[in-house]
Amino acid sequence: MLDESLLDSPEGLAEADHRALLRGTADAGARVRTAARHAAEAGVGDLKPDGRPRAVLIAGPGAAATQTADLLGTLAGAGSPVTRLAPTGVAPAAGALRWELPGWTGSVDLLLIATPDGTEPGLSLLTEQAYRRGLTVVVVAPAGTPLAESVSGSRGLFVPMATAPYDHDEPLAASAPGVLWAMLTPLLALLDRTGLLTAPPDALEKVADRLDAVAERCGPAVATYSNAAKTLAAELADALPVVWTEGVSAGPAGRRFAAALAELSGTPAVVAELPEALAAHSALLAGPLAARADPDDFFRDRVEEAPALHARVVLLRDRPLGGLTAAPAARELALTHDTPVSELEPEEGGELETLAELIAVTDFAAVYLALASAPR
Repeated sequence: MLDESLLDSPEGLAEADHRALLRGTADAGARVRTAARHAAEAGVGDLKPDGRPRAVLIAGPGAAATQTADLLGTLAGAGSPVTRLAPTGVAPAAGALRWELPGWTGSVDLLLIATPDGTEPGLSLLTEQAYRRGLTVVVVAPAGTPLAESVSGSRGLFVPMATAPYDHDEPLAASAPGVLWAMLTPLLALLDRTGLLTAPPDALEKVADRLDAVAERCGPAVATYSNAAKTLAAELADALPVVWTEGVSAGPAGRRFAAALAELSGTPAVVAELPEALAAHSALLAGPLAARADPDDFFRDRVEEAPALHARVVLLRDRPLGGLTAAPAARELALTHDTPVSELEPEEGGELETLAELIAVTDFAAVYLALASAPR
């Protein structure tokens, strides 16, 4: 059950936030600036690549590495050479994970490693394997870790991960906002130099500014009635989020939102892109999760009995290509099945800015839902 009174209690939220999730979300803009500075100091801006890499392979543990690969691949556009190397192992622990390069990789390929840990033996072995194959290696990880030493020994490029003092108080959640931006920002700057995407320093500064603006609008001191993230968190209480995305940038933002809901608050969610989402989820909205599916819910004891789980559509929209939009059809389908709809659409700006806004608002919503629904 969601404690809605906690949403409008900044002190209560701070007391419940043992993992500093809210602080990490609010500090996302500062994290981008620090990460961009680390990338510049590491020499990313001075690189003169000899053409575009044939393939860009991304390795790292957890949701943050998966989402980083998803975002970079989306931003690289059609024909993107970005591929994530998924680990193998018997457990999601640093010592148990292993990564392998595809047999076809060689000197014309680029390996990017991003991790908030840096103690994974499997990643150190991967850098040695890449060195023997002649791949260029770039690593973003905490300074002073075994991985940092390994990449320096194999003549790769190391960028210290932008960390904050509170990162070390509790184990970092893989979907924590600070982790994503600390890993993503240096790789954006790097791939801008290779010509795979456009992310010059002024664009990264605009991303930081947009993240700061969202933090001002969605921070814990802003009341629920004027706070888009708190409103969304309250709307998703006791609901199954059905996340529909429209626009190129909205896709990875929706997938990250679903992952953050699962990891931070234990809320299951399904996600798909419009217009195909309408066919993919039509039966779901018409089934037992539909809002009108349980006629006895009206007589439920609101104090003693938990509410039935019903679907709620979350429509994340960016600028659709060619101005075509499936949003009216999405609203009509939801209305036909008495399914409520929540909508988020960023303010105008560059592709990176609008993407950052969608991620930031949904990050705040996932954190608020986690804190207000946690047992106390």
